[in-house]
Amino acid sequence: MPPDAAVDFAGTAGTGTQPVSESTPPPPGAEPDDSSPVPPDAVDEEDGTATTARADPRGDVVTPIPQTPPEGRAAGVPVLVGGTDLADATATLISYTSPDGGGPREVLLATLTEEAEAKLTDALALDAEHLVAVQVQEEINGRLPADEHKQLHELVAKTAKSVNHKLKHALPIPPHTQQYLATAQAAVQEVLDDPNTTADEQTMAAHYQAHLDAIAARVADPAAQPYEEGGKVPHVHPYLHTGVATITKLVPAPQEEPGPGLLAATLRDASRIQAHIDPATGAATWDGTSRSPADGKEYAIDLGEGWQAVYRPYSANDPAEHEYSLRGQLEVHAPQGAGHGHQLVRRLGELNLVNRAMTHAEGEWTYLAANIDAQRLGEHPAVKTALTHAGELEELQLQELYHTHAHQAVGLDDQQLAALAKEWQIEAAAACLPKKVRMVREAVATATGHADGATLAASPGYDPAPRASGGWLTWSRFDVGNQHSAVEAAWQGRSLVHHVTGANLTDLLATGVLASTERRAVMGIPAGKGMSESSDKYSGGANAVFTRVRASSSVGKGPRLVWDDPVRLLDNTGVYGYDGDHFGALNPKGNHSVQGMTTDPVKMAHFSAKNNEVMFRHGLDLLGAQAPSRILCHDSAQRTEVLALLAKKGITHLNGQPVDQIVQ
Repeated sequence: MPPDAAVDFAGTAGTGTQPVSESTPPPPGAEPDDSSPVPPDAVDEEDGTATTARADPRGDVVTPIPQTPPEGRAAGVPVLVGGTDLADATATLISYTSPDGGGPREVLLATLTEEAEAKLTDALALDAEHLVAVQVQEEINGRLPADEHKQLHELVAKTAKSVNHKLKHALPIPPHTQQYLATAQAAVQEVLDDPNTTADEQTMAAHYQAHLDAIAARVADPAAQPYEEGGKVPHVHPYLHTGVATITKLVPAPQEEPGPGLLAATLRDASRIQAHIDPATGAATWDGTSRSPADGKEYAIDLGEGWQAVYRPYSANDPAEHEYSLRGQLEVHAPQGAGHGHQLVRRLGELNLVNRAMTHAEGEWTYLAANIDAQRLGEHPAVKTALTHAGELEELQLQELYHTHAHQAVGLDDQQLAALAKEWQIEAAAACLPKKVRMVREAVATATGHADGATLAASPGYDPAPRASGGWLTWSRFDVGNQHSAVEAAWQGRSLVHHVTGANLTDLLATGVLASTERRAVMGIPAGKGMSESSDKYSGGANAVFTRVRASSSVGKGPRLVWDDPVRLLDNTGVYGYDGDHFGALNPKGNHSVQGMTTDPVKMAHFSAKNNEVMFRHGLDLLGAQAPSRILCHDSAQRTEVLALLAKKGITHLNGQPVDQIVQ
């Protein structure tokens, strides 16, 4: 997405970027007592029911799980969950105000790792492969779904633009432009050849094929007619349909009754929570049922007793066709009313996922994993070997639990046995994690030139405590912390800039958070605040916010947010960038290349392309420790408006400076 043309906002006033902990953690490198696994037959102290979400005797939890999340807070409350099932081990609890006045709608939101998906699908009575193509009639006013899903217009228009650029300057058609043409031709031909394609979809594909035929003719003979004499490729308009159209949909085939211990689930078209936010108060509301359509598939899962879950599987959402940013997203919905915070986490256990608050030992695993990814250490031989062996530990731990507690299975029926096996799987994942931490810490130390794991843990940059930033949590990079002076020197005279469109600056600061497209959708911020929201969902950029590198002396005119000391933002494992416009691409099968991506803050400092991108996953807290150094307004009237807003919020300083010096 072109960041200089985008505004991303959501949430409530930030609370700052600072370590989060319920109690004082053990010193880095200290080994926990992991000799005793949590007993599988523990009882919940609150309601007396059997549960696997228990206090963990191996250490204090990193973030407390609130029993009653604050109602209406659009950004929600981020919490850390033990194990390795969730991306960054993070979940968010949101309590939406209900418009019917019958009590809030409490929801847990998280993203599974791709490795954890098999555990979840093992809990379901539905196979994602049981899909049947059907033709249905729908009222369409615009592009057909097949066009949007396959992005045919984007592919053909991109090809035409590239060819015209070469024709205008009398340049030969390069290989990459010819590849654009081949990719577009293949995508359109796939629709034409599909026996399930409807007549309306065939007409749409023929519209684009006609454009491609004209483009192919000009590529074959660029000198046939000079560009100045009308020899350009015609502008590619999208195929638009108004009225009823017959379209193709994939729907799940009829399923049998769930087996013992399995959850009833239905595979359906993907969707998102359709919440609303009050622009004056920032409070989020949702009626518990309204959803907006998305391009992909999801499971609707019945957890019983009014509890539900929604999961968007990696396996059923092809990166080449569906929205990349929704893959792995999980929602758990409580019955209407307040006070379900603990149970929302516990219910993860019914999906075969670890379901307890994270301990400090477990937090270090997530910290190491995030640093391995950010520092590109995964292919180092020592790290690669350690990660392989760490994966084997869980299976060994599971076998140990089977042998130790086999007596508990005597006399149980099939459903009870399935539930017990599910508990043991969760316990195995949690119990072996401290051992995995020790093993991987040693390997990471070797890969980064430290004498051993203890030396690495004692280095000044090593800090496995997460930091709260608005409505999410971040992890620091020990390489940035250990080389802080060198990184600062590289960024001397350079700033990070985010351009805010139109009159949205006050709205942005009212929420306090610069948030990604996916975050905004969850919080109830209406679509249209970013320039390329739809494309970003396919590229993966919808899970991050966009900034650009600029010389500090020439950041441009307002409205803009400027960070003149970027290193305090870059000490973050969720940062990546491109020296060019790649729409924040993470999708290796998307229309925007992932070649040239870097996570190195020093390389980012040397970005020179005008449309470079420095991406921050989830977003930035604008009113806390990540506050901008300068807030550049469009004019004096807007400055007065911004200062009045901050005064109303009781904010007198940002980043340690008086607001009247920052707001310019």
